[in-house]
Amino acid sequence: MPAIKAILCRVGKLSFLLLVPVLFTLKSSAQVRSIINFDKGWHFHLGDTTNAEQSTFTDANWRVLNLPHDWSVEGTFSKDNPATPEGGALPGGIGWYRKTFTVPVSAKSKLIYIDFDGVYQKSTVWVNGHELGFRPNGYISFRYELTPYLNFGGQNTIAVKVDNSVQPNSRWYSGSGIYRNVWLVTTGKTAIDHWGTYVTTSEVSAQSAKVDLKVKIRNNVSLSKIGIETKIYDALGKIVAAVGNIISKKDQQDSIINFDQVIPLDKPILWSVDHPYLYKIVTQVTVDGKMVDDYTTPLGIRYFNFDADKGFSLNGKHLKILGVCDHHDLGSLGSALNYRALERQLQELKEMGCNAIRTSHNPPAPELLELTDKMGFIVMDEAFDCWEWAKVKYDYHLYFKQWHKRDLEDQVLRDRNHPSVIIWSIGNEIPQQADTSALRIAPDLAAIVHSLDKTRPITTANDRPDTNNKIVKSGAIDLIGYNYHEYDYAKFHDRYPGKKFIATETTSDLQTRGHYDMPSDSIRIWPSRGDDKFVGNADNTVSAYDNVRPPWGSTHEATWKAMKKYNMLSGFFIWTGWDYLGEPTPYSWPSRSSYFGIIDLAGFPKDVYYMYQSEWTNKPVLHIFPHWNWTPGQTIDIWAYYNHADEVELYVNGKSVGIKKKTGDDLHVMWRLKFEPGTLKAVSRKDGKVVLTQKIHTAGKPAKIELNADRSVINADGKDLSFVTVKILDKDGNVVPDASNLVNFKINGNAFIASVDNGDPVSHDPFKADYRKAFNGLALAIVQAKETPGNITFTATADGLQPATITIKAK
Repeated sequence: MPAIKAILCRVGKLSFLLLVPVLFTLKSSAQVRSIINFDKGWHFHLGDTTNAEQSTFTDANWRVLNLPHDWSVEGTFSKDNPATPEGGALPGGIGWYRKTFTVPVSAKSKLIYIDFDGVYQKSTVWVNGHELGFRPNGYISFRYELTPYLNFGGQNTIAVKVDNSVQPNSRWYSGSGIYRNVWLVTTGKTAIDHWGTYVTTSEVSAQSAKVDLKVKIRNNVSLSKIGIETKIYDALGKIVAAVGNIISKKDQQDSIINFDQVIPLDKPILWSVDHPYLYKIVTQVTVDGKMVDDYTTPLGIRYFNFDADKGFSLNGKHLKILGVCDHHDLGSLGSALNYRALERQLQELKEMGCNAIRTSHNPPAPELLELTDKMGFIVMDEAFDCWEWAKVKYDYHLYFKQWHKRDLEDQVLRDRNHPSVIIWSIGNEIPQQADTSALRIAPDLAAIVHSLDKTRPITTANDRPDTNNKIVKSGAIDLIGYNYHEYDYAKFHDRYPGKKFIATETTSDLQTRGHYDMPSDSIRIWPSRGDDKFVGNADNTVSAYDNVRPPWGSTHEATWKAMKKYNMLSGFFIWTGWDYLGEPTPYSWPSRSSYFGIIDLAGFPKDVYYMYQSEWTNKPVLHIFPHWNWTPGQTIDIWAYYNHADEVELYVNGKSVGIKKKTGDDLHVMWRLKFEPGTLKAVSRKDGKVVLTQKIHTAGKPAKIELNADRSVINADGKDLSFVTVKILDKDGNVVPDASNLVNFKINGNAFIASVDNGDPVSHDPFKADYRKAFNGLALAIVQAKETPGNITFTATADGLQPATITIKAK
């Protein structure tokens, strides 16, 4: 079946294209539809310039790079950058991108488009000096047709101006540039339209399912008969169902032709968070018996329900939504999309037991939804952080009236075929919750969504979820979204009888990985922003005991206790899964990234990660903390998260200091001890039998470096990554918990260091470097493959420490 094999997959690491750095040639082929990665060989200039949109402009002295690209993350941290520390304290500005390519004369009978997955922000695109359009939204995907302006057989130039100079325009780090993938799409003149299929499933059972497919075809030729044939393939590539239609259409140039198909499927395998089974729909279009297009649509068969009393169910089984909110940046890589980096984020969350993602607070990269489909995450797909009223001076409110309909339609059209998408969110903490304008805007947005997809509920994330909320009063939303107000969960039905609940944002607990303040059993509440009277630590650290929260949120344990208590609470999304650049609450400068994450910016779990793992997974867990390096005689609190056990016994230097058992709704146990150097040992038992044992030793002085790569074999595709953890150890192999040694990196082979980090929210060292200080004993280096297979040697050195070397294979 050559037509099916000819389709190039858009998943990042599976896309491929042979390109020279500057000149690209689209070769004529038998393919009826070509989707080609267009990321290579762009010329970039930081700063504004004149006439750069013209084909005659000379860009020979511009920097040559591959997309996706974020120029802000390459800059210098400064409190004086207009983005402010809230926006990551990195520079914005204006940037230009240009790319030269050729198209063969034989392609004149085709239609050629360029697809941008995301450009931040205010992008204007030209081809050969012709302006194609302007899009202000930095998160939306969009397409332009190139065909009328191309020089077939000659040279063509794409130029893109990106304007992120007017700041602040975001409440978090946005990044700057063409930071998501770009695609060159070629079709025949009769072809399925952009995002032109819509698949739903109904009458789903273990015995059968009905697959409903709507197909929108754009036709630009005269024809007499047009037909479509659709096949459903299972995960092994076997055809499991098929249907075909042919209709007569005479002289229907410049028309839209719609097909509706119903495809019965026997004994479907259902998509779920534990078994995310995916089918594939391939639709072929024929004109007068000749195939002219083929198009692939993802298919996951599942059914779900939100019930006012019973909460959420998936495929008829009750399921608590255990979600996190995450921003779009990838830590030290900035906002530049990388498939492997995104996959790693999701893998760590899945390992914790997380089963849901909220795309706070804008449309995600397409690759995120491809991964959540594949890995089994429920997604709340969010559209806007503001409507007509501003949150920061230059944010999207400036464009909302003119652009909200187009942007929201494009988001729903792009994302509605993903089985992982379960909820649409049309707004986050909208300032107009208490204003009558919400009675107009919310129904308008809901109508836009429902005009394109009626299968999913709509919510808004409300930080004022009282009965005066005009969004709720409008009747536009199907799920009442609560941001925080955890103390009010039990009273939800008193406030909203018969309504359905989702906790759209919760917790906001604050932690610095590896830092501990004593005592641990008192809750510290940070004052809200604006009073300039933060009572914090001089080094801008926050204790990692899950006992520091802002005034609007709760601790992790308090929130989870409230959430798991009632079935009517369908689930929640914790703020946040990962630390992110910007919004350094509770501090401001010199902090430049958040403290909210369960996982730090470098990808190292904080201690509370193991509380969730002990509650959300069936994996045996025993995690004790903190480290065991203190002043002799100092009073130290030892916490233990555990499961699959009745008790935990703690030993200090071989002597038992007591057995602890969780009582009531406890989520951890604690010992309060006087520090003495040596060894802590915890033993968990079930019915008297040992389940797990953990030891923590008092570490000596830093003596050596240890390197651990998350993957020792990577793809030589120019994009794949290996994340190398750098540990500072004493002579006996213990991590030194306060080590801050400066570590230098060297790499040999066909790879480069994409970025470095250590998880410290206060560090101002550059991410694009070949060195990094350890933070509380750890650092990270990200190795990125080039395109030639072979061995990559990575070495780490530091003054006074034994160096370390590892080998990574690119193939």
